[in-house]
Amino acid sequence: MIMPGPTELLLIFLVILLLFGATKLPELANALGRSTGEFKKAQKESEISLKALDKSEKPKEKPKEISKLQQSAENLGISIEGKTDDQLLDEIEQATKK
Repeated sequence: MIMPGPTELLLIFLVILLLFGATKLPELANALGRSTGEFKKAQKESEISLKALDKSEKPKEKPKEISKLQQSAENLGISIEGKTDDQLLDEIEQATKK
């Protein structure tokens, strides 16, 4: 975005001064300051509400995918909680030997 230089700013200020007069300039500056403050306040409120919305919409936990090995162990009645694949293989071998 191109910013106006000092001469352009001076020209803009002079045009505003001619259009509104010296008595209206403080009122215009005050109104501009208030509107800027209101805009920033609304912006902060919208950011806070968006953050609250994001926090409330936490992603649901995905169900764990069960491997074929774990599925086979469950079919044989073997508990798979906290066991590694090697442990499950050993238990499946023992269950099938019986």
